[in-house]
Amino acid sequence: MTRAVRCLSMLLLLALAACGSGASSGGASAGGYVGAAVPLECAPFARALSGVRLWGAAADWWQQAEGRYARGAQPEPGGVLVFKRTGRLPSGHVAVVSRVLSDRRILVTQANWVHHRVTEDQPVVDISPNGDWSMVRVWWPPSGQMGGTDYPVHGFIRAARPTSQEQLAAATPVAIRLALAGQ
Repeated sequence: MTRAVRCLSMLLLLALAACGSGASSGGASAGGYVGAAVPLECAPFARALSGVRLWGAAADWWQQAEGRYARGAQPEPGGVLVFKRTGRLPSGHVAVVSRVLSDRRILVTQANWVHHRVTEDQPVVDISPNGDWSMVRVWWPPSGQMGGTDYPVHGFIRAARPTSQEQLAAATPVAIRLALAGQ
């Protein structure tokens, strides 16, 4: 393939990606990346943004929260969604709920779902048969659509403090700096 054809192909892909950036999922526009790429894992970022003071692998947060934080199957803004370990997520994953759209749709702000990126207001859909948030699908920003993988989750850890979508958006840059500083 010649260099000119590669450049033209890349421009076409970028144009298509720009068209998909306003894509929606069931009426919920997907947010985007926050700032530049940062070497940040999900757990330190979720801790800094939510105020939930737990440590270690993301999947271990569920057990650690027992007796310290309220846990359950109902999302609320500022709460932490805890993903179980899987082959794709050997340490699990945590994401902070930024908005509840319906009984089975939320938006999350999270770090490292896309390698070294913080994403804001990304759709997550409950696909569990009983509507109990035990299995979800997550928006995949590089494709501009819902991902095709089903992820098992433990549930939600209630935030240490109540918060709104606006408060989370304002706190996100500070949380990135705190997490990078190791606080």
